[in-house]
Amino acid sequence: MKHFLLFAAALLLSAPTAPALDSNPFPRPAELEPNVRFWIGVYTEVSTHGGLVHDSRNLAVVYETVRFPEGLSSRSRQRRVDSVKRRYRQILQTLAGGKRTGLSADEARVLALWPDGVANSTLRDASRRLRFQLGQADKFRAGLVRSGAWEPHIRKTFSDMGLPVELAALPHVESSYTPHAYSRVGAAGLWQFTRSTGRRFLRVDHVVDERLDPYRSTVAAGRLLEQNRATTGSWPLAITAYNHGAAGMRRAVRKLGTRDIATIVSKYSSRTFGFASRNFYVEFLAAADVDFNAERYFGKLHLDTPIQYETLELPFYTTGPALASALGIEIGTLRESNPALRPSVWRGTKYVPRGFALRVPRGQLARPMAPAVDEIPTSRRFARQQRDTYHVVRRGETLSRIASRYGVRTSVLVELNGLRSRHRIRIGQKLRLPDSGHSTRVASARQSPTQPIAPPTDGVYTVRRGDTLSRIASRFGLDETELIRANGLPNRNRISVGQQLRVAELAAEPASADPYPDVVASLSTPTPAAEAETPTLSVTPSASPGVAVADPVEEAAASSEGPALTADPSDYSVASNDTVEVQATETLGHYAEWLGIRASRLRQINGMRYRDPLVIGRRVELDFRGVSRDEFEARRLEYHRALQGEFFSRYEIDGTRLHVMRRGDSLWTLAQRKYQVPIWLLRQYNPDLDFGELHAGTRITIPILKPHSGAGASLLNSARLRLAARSR
Repeated sequence: MKHFLLFAAALLLSAPTAPALDSNPFPRPAELEPNVRFWIGVYTEVSTHGGLVHDSRNLAVVYETVRFPEGLSSRSRQRRVDSVKRRYRQILQTLAGGKRTGLSADEARVLALWPDGVANSTLRDASRRLRFQLGQADKFRAGLVRSGAWEPHIRKTFSDMGLPVELAALPHVESSYTPHAYSRVGAAGLWQFTRSTGRRFLRVDHVVDERLDPYRSTVAAGRLLEQNRATTGSWPLAITAYNHGAAGMRRAVRKLGTRDIATIVSKYSSRTFGFASRNFYVEFLAAADVDFNAERYFGKLHLDTPIQYETLELPFYTTGPALASALGIEIGTLRESNPALRPSVWRGTKYVPRGFALRVPRGQLARPMAPAVDEIPTSRRFARQQRDTYHVVRRGETLSRIASRYGVRTSVLVELNGLRSRHRIRIGQKLRLPDSGHSTRVASARQSPTQPIAPPTDGVYTVRRGDTLSRIASRFGLDETELIRANGLPNRNRISVGQQLRVAELAAEPASADPYPDVVASLSTPTPAAEAETPTLSVTPSASPGVAVADPVEEAAASSEGPALTADPSDYSVASNDTVEVQATETLGHYAEWLGIRASRLRQINGMRYRDPLVIGRRVELDFRGVSRDEFEARRLEYHRALQGEFFSRYEIDGTRLHVMRRGDSLWTLAQRKYQVPIWLLRQYNPDLDFGELHAGTRITIPILKPHSGAGASLLNSARLRLAARSR
């Protein structure tokens, strides 16, 4: 009881002190103040050796502070919490029966926690809302100490981006400032990005996972938060969207007709807007209050000191040991300083990628990084990455397309995987890939017995006596056809000694698959294939789309993430009147396929003729006699998840620019010719625009794209060339 009274007193005495939080951009409405004080108490008054039994909706009602003896097992802890909750459930049910006299001490205390004249029905509801919250004071204090290494950089980064520096408190809520943290649902790093969200702004695969890099992931968090702010209309909603998704917060605004965060927290209800989402903004406010007033709550703290790093973008592929040796540092130091490099790199099954921004503590360098790396032997420099062991089939892929991506023959994949037909593979199927030592008759004709080397620093190779185009291509890990095309050679059998050939720009990782899937979005007439009157559907759950996994363990981890697209503000839900909002790339054929009906039925109920267009942003009515609404939404989400996963496996968003439409502009020309951005991505950055009514003067936010680190500029350039050719 003593501990409970101390905690209650702390809640009453705690008050907002950080000026930036008492006004915009992060208001603290009076209605939310008890919730903020609750979380301040959780963060500062109760350690992880105890917790609070409280009402899950009215956080001002805390029934008891539970303390756990040292060494108590997790099962015993749970039994103790269950016992306390049963006792308070019984007390609340007794009070809900109308008892107001002859109360025991505990009954009187519980009743006093509620307003005078509280209704029996309120107490009955409260008996079903008992919740236990584990204390966080020791964990938060440790996070404050760790934050010293990262928070100064984060505040500066956000300031440079024009974002509020208070956002630097968010990692206290997400990860307790632990850069290597992983959640049970696969979120990772300081900012707890899921794979699908992280890959919009970062490289996330089995070679490099930049979610674990505090520097790169901080910029990504800033990009996501500024997108949330733009699409939701306020910072409180943007913060909540970090947990609940921008689409979810936009639905809340539409349903309640307000952007007021207190109203939404109090009144919004949905299947997914649970305790965590409802409390995310007040947790952030509490964390910021404690962060900006740390000494008030914890006394003098000795924070970790930021490490000063030198950074170098690697000009070639190489190994971890080769880098450590050249730089004169321990391999453990190199690994600790570059947490984005995955275990496959340190196991030696993958190289450190070309273009990777290598980071080394400045104090451990005997000389600058560039000349040291330049001394890595030629035998340890490679022109391309080691081949993957497996590839997980994604939506829209064919066996020939996969073979082209990895530079092998389709027949080799058929043979290695015992496929009955080269035309039958399924989403989620794991295909074995030939390694560099594969010695089948078909593969041996294509594969070089040695690893390719990096091209000369100037990107130009001078032909020597005895050279052939095939030998030069093999030496630098290039495709012979691309080498011919890049150098404009009229005859593959005629090169001369002393002739100079361009070899550098071609040495990027293979990118034969179209990096802009569905960039020509269906704004009007569906394609004939999509309009098929007898659609079929085969959806097999797959590992994370766009990732070729190196081993079954990594594949299992990749598949753990749910289908939600939290960074996508598009509304994929079915409204109560059985309508959906048309999104880019969707056609009536898609809807018919997901519903298991004919497209002609959809045209009939919507009064559409065969050539009538579907307009992005408009609503169409659907027929759910064949499938449930939940099943339709799941199929629709899977389609967009696969589409976006494929795209963001190769490209990331590197900021935005504003375009003001002029006379003669069209969405198609902006997407294909001017900015090379898929229309579905333009839609996500402009969710409130009516794409059927664009006119001169309309302001459009354009996302800036770049290849993921290590992919090379030629990947984007080749995509642009294909787009330009397709546009003519």
